[in-house]
Amino acid sequence: MLGFGTIAKKVFGTPNDRKIKATRPVIDRINALEPEFEKKSDEELIAVTRALQERARNGEDLDSLLPEAFANVREGAKRALGLRAFDVQLMGGIFLHEGNISEMKTGEGKTLVATFPAYLNALGGHGVHIVTVNDYLAKRDAEWMGKVYAQLGMTCGVVYPQQPEAEKLGAYGCDVTYATNNELGFDYLRDNMKAELKDVAQKYHNFAIVDEVDSILIDEARTPLIISGPSQDRSELYRTIDKIIPEVQPAHYTLDEKTKNVTYTDEGNEFLEERLTQYEILPEGQNLYDPESTTLVHHINQGLKAHKLFQKDKDYIVRNNEIVLIDEFTGRMMAGRRLSDGLHQAIEAKEGCEIQPENVTLASVTFQNYFRLYDKLSGMTGTALTEADEFMEIYALGVVEVPTNLPVAREDEHDQVYRTGDEKFNAVIEEIKKSHEKGQPVLVGTTSIEKSELLSQMLKKEGVKHNVLNARQHEQEAQIVADAGKLGAVTIATNMAGRGTDIKLGGNVEFKVMEAIAADPEGDPEQIRAAIEAQHKDDEEAVKQAGGLYVLATERHESRRIDNQLRGRSGRQGDPGKSSFFLSLEDDLMRIFGSERLDSMLKKLGMKEGEAIVHPWVNKSLERAQAKVEGRNFDIRKQLLKFDDVMNDQRKVIFGQRREIMESEDLSDIVQDMRHEVVDELVDQYMPKKTYADQWETEKLYADVIKHLGVDVPVIEWADEEGVDDGDIRERLYKASDEFMAQKAVDFGLEQMRSIEKQLLLQTIDGKWREHLLTLEHLRSVVGFRGYAQRDPLNEYKNEAFQLFESLLDGLREEVTEKLSQIRPLTPEEQQQMMAQMMAQQAAMQKATDAKDAAAGKDPLVADFDENDPSSWGNPGRNDPCPCGSGKKFKHCHGAF
Repeated sequence: MLGFGTIAKKVFGTPNDRKIKATRPVIDRINALEPEFEKKSDEELIAVTRALQERARNGEDLDSLLPEAFANVREGAKRALGLRAFDVQLMGGIFLHEGNISEMKTGEGKTLVATFPAYLNALGGHGVHIVTVNDYLAKRDAEWMGKVYAQLGMTCGVVYPQQPEAEKLGAYGCDVTYATNNELGFDYLRDNMKAELKDVAQKYHNFAIVDEVDSILIDEARTPLIISGPSQDRSELYRTIDKIIPEVQPAHYTLDEKTKNVTYTDEGNEFLEERLTQYEILPEGQNLYDPESTTLVHHINQGLKAHKLFQKDKDYIVRNNEIVLIDEFTGRMMAGRRLSDGLHQAIEAKEGCEIQPENVTLASVTFQNYFRLYDKLSGMTGTALTEADEFMEIYALGVVEVPTNLPVAREDEHDQVYRTGDEKFNAVIEEIKKSHEKGQPVLVGTTSIEKSELLSQMLKKEGVKHNVLNARQHEQEAQIVADAGKLGAVTIATNMAGRGTDIKLGGNVEFKVMEAIAADPEGDPEQIRAAIEAQHKDDEEAVKQAGGLYVLATERHESRRIDNQLRGRSGRQGDPGKSSFFLSLEDDLMRIFGSERLDSMLKKLGMKEGEAIVHPWVNKSLERAQAKVEGRNFDIRKQLLKFDDVMNDQRKVIFGQRREIMESEDLSDIVQDMRHEVVDELVDQYMPKKTYADQWETEKLYADVIKHLGVDVPVIEWADEEGVDDGDIRERLYKASDEFMAQKAVDFGLEQMRSIEKQLLLQTIDGKWREHLLTLEHLRSVVGFRGYAQRDPLNEYKNEAFQLFESLLDGLREEVTEKLSQIRPLTPEEQQQMMAQMMAQQAAMQKATDAKDAAAGKDPLVADFDENDPSSWGNPGRNDPCPCGSGKKFKHCHGAF
């Protein structure tokens, strides 16, 4: 018997069906315009863009411009790329323009879909940002889709790490800018540390289209972006602690894999106290429970985490004597990313690498709060429905499932569960061999580098030719993924490595053509392409006959979404394909989230070694375990966001103030208001209201007026005058300090004084904000303990953070007023003295450099040094900055082997 919900869906359709139906009339209008746009010349397509821009800037609603804009882009893409967008691609573009997430299966052409809403929303002149998961895709998509924008008379730029500043500003000035989420976030933070408005890169946050939106807004949302500077060097402490940790026994600590936490037992604490006293790190008579030991306890905990929770080749790799973290979701290296709170240093000590000093936070933001800055946000991915609630709650983004252009023909088999990891891997190898023999390409998904390399060794023993794609092969990622659909290809990949590159059956034609042209530079490119395309058709047909791409996953991920992404690599655009998951009770997910009952059940069934259980119930119980983990991870992200929202409100105020200061030509009114508020505070402090004159502390007021305002006025005599009250004193101090600063402006010259005020205000705000961030970090780390006293940690954090912010603003007023009162122009003698000192310093530094170079056997820089001419650079050291001015070390730039 059908339920009411099922009957209602049959009659009215699902909400998703209704949204799709609503786009049909719009798509019909776009299609009706196609013959008209086909007749237009290239110049006329550009003329359409100019007319649409004019209408958008005059305030016409973008929705009314949509049919013409989309028809123009469709025609532009046809001419520039030879691709005609399907109706479902236009549908995806409409949902993106409306500020939704378009869920489109792999291979449905999301890269092209983004050009439609990007073009439409860039007409207003405030730019559109298209966000990708890695630099390769940002550059590839900008170059590829840039041809479409150019065809329509629009500009397209790309932002990437270590980009020259002028080039970066130019890229952000384009109509459409491609960039990674990391680079956008860091540029936002850098912008809010700039001193000049002309140097600010992100002028607007108009509209962002986030590609692989689930990866960026969910998987990476737990990690805040932090710009930091070095603090004190504690490398010896890390090394000493690292000597002690290997001596720690299992009885000394408890490990909770669910929460990824490690804590010492009482027995462990006693052992540590004894060893730390021996190493003279813990003073005699002091124990680990004393307040003075807080920092030490923190570092010991980080040392234990580094050894027990972080595994080499899974969580990080060692490259060039540096620890490089690996993204747990994509298996990619995260160069330049460091763990905070001394954890990275603890891992460096564990692996015997050079220990970099810890950092202090200069600016930070979470991805959640960065992307909520945009006036409109949208995204696209193959897998978002399982996280629809989170997208709606945190980003107010709806998820719409866009139908595929052709029906999905992939077979999704039930999971096969084995008792042990060895049995599972043996079964995987057998399955790969079976598929490989009939020419079916296989993509094997693993969860870590370690497992991908173990499988690789097993395949080598069996003589099966294969490719491995993990963080170590990061650079060849696109090439390996492009080859994964070739006849008989076997590719082992960590999780979602290679995401964003299509796996086409028979291999990727473009890559084959590029390889062939590189191998035969003399040949005719057109003939080479024609031959390869003809050969490709045969290869594609052979792969289809063999069953299409077989995605074989060796473990379930914590998130169903990641599993669905892996599955979605097969069966693109109606191609045949197959997917299967091989699991064991020793897998992390099964082991941590309740496999005991399943294990005892399998024993009762009397399963023999090498046998697998295959049943829909197993799939259901696994999905429940995954849903549990997803729910817990969502709670962690929600909690992180609640705490970050407190800081975010303050961040917006500070960054907004900075922007106002940079935009203002004359800040004298702001500075005067600050000065008058300092006067008010001083008068209120030493001459409180409703007190008599003999209760006033006029001597202290006199001393503080000189200190903070720089003026020597007879405050004590004023207070003794008949009939004078606190209001009179206040007015006189306003006047005296205003006259003092007005004279200073005359001495410096008005223009220079305004510039000094601006620079001083910005520097003071930045300094105070850095101190405030550090204080908030410390507050955040201890506020959780308030829960033991039945007080809500979040409310406590909000209240104290607000008080700290108020004291930041008070301190800011005082510091700016005091510094401005102390500055004065240099006398001619002082200027000469200063110049002489600077020249002497430069000469001493050059001498020291020459001596160091001579000792190292290097040539000093040639007199006619030219940063564009390597022959004039002499012999720079491998770790010296590259003389070309890139900012990289010589060994990573022109000195790379």
